[in-house]
Amino acid sequence: MPENATSELSIKDSSPESMINKHNGPKITVIDYDEAHYHEAEVKEVEECFVFKAQPTVTWINMIGLRQVAVLDKLGECYGFHPLVLEDILSDQRPKVEDYDDYIFIVLKMVYFDEKEEALDADQISIILGPNYVVSFKEKEGDLFKGLRDRLRTGKGRIRRMGADYLAYSIIDVIVDNYFSIMEKLGDQFEVVEDVVVAKPEPESLPAIYNLKRDMLFLRKSVWPLREAISRLQRTESPLVSETTKIYLRDVYDHTIQIIENIETFRDMSASLLDTYLSSLSNRLNEVIKLLTIISTIFIPLTFISGVYGMNFEYNSILYTPWGYHAVLALMFAIVLIMLSYFRRKAWI
Repeated sequence: MPENATSELSIKDSSPESMINKHNGPKITVIDYDEAHYHEAEVKEVEECFVFKAQPTVTWINMIGLRQVAVLDKLGECYGFHPLVLEDILSDQRPKVEDYDDYIFIVLKMVYFDEKEEALDADQISIILGPNYVVSFKEKEGDLFKGLRDRLRTGKGRIRRMGADYLAYSIIDVIVDNYFSIMEKLGDQFEVVEDVVVAKPEPESLPAIYNLKRDMLFLRKSVWPLREAISRLQRTESPLVSETTKIYLRDVYDHTIQIIENIETFRDMSASLLDTYLSSLSNRLNEVIKLLTIISTIFIPLTFISGVYGMNFEYNSILYTPWGYHAVLALMFAIVLIMLSYFRRKAWI
């Protein structure tokens, strides 16, 4: 099967223009495996997936691009998916878990980072877990599952020895771990903006701060319901999820708690950055006003002296002396030195 050589956080993968499916129909890949054998193929027609339903092996069907509803309807009819499930796959949903007895329907948010725009983008991942199959649906081409497929190909770890529930856990784990990469990227942005705000705040810093606050709100809306969904999945009584897999799901739940804590920390940091920015601007303004005040204070007595001796009185002895002009200049210079010395002694300059 041809692989998408994509980076999980690059602009080429995460931008909407590059992530829209360019195929005439959805891209469907099938991975069928057990501990002894592995089969991977990209199918052109959805009917080619139907033969795997009765197989005792674990089957992973991944569909990218949901614009052709007829293809989704055929797959749902073969596997017996409820019409409401197909409707939720096509519409934007908050992360959730729904138990339909024969299968479990899971909705998650996969988040990408657009490095060029320095903004976040998201794609809805719908997962249906059955007795021996996992069907995943997504609209955009960005792929985080390359490492998971490599593990399936090479048989590393326990994934080939486990059932479909462990495969579903592995998909969820990849999605959740990707949030840590997003948080690392945003952490680097916080450091850059913080350095600029503290050292030399500029008007351009304000949009960057608000963008970070917006990203934190976006992540919070994605992760909080994700925690609830994973919590419900690990507490489910469905026989489709084994007790062994629930232990791993508990670990994913702990990861979501850690992500939420990081998000709350970053939200506080974004609020602090705004306060720091405003304080820095205020300090710069105070310094400018201080300098102007000192200059004005120095020139007040000089203006007074020049005004007094500039008056055209007929009887003004200093105007008619040869040293009068130089004496007034010397007086002004002495006043400036005395005032500067006084300001420095007071630590005003």
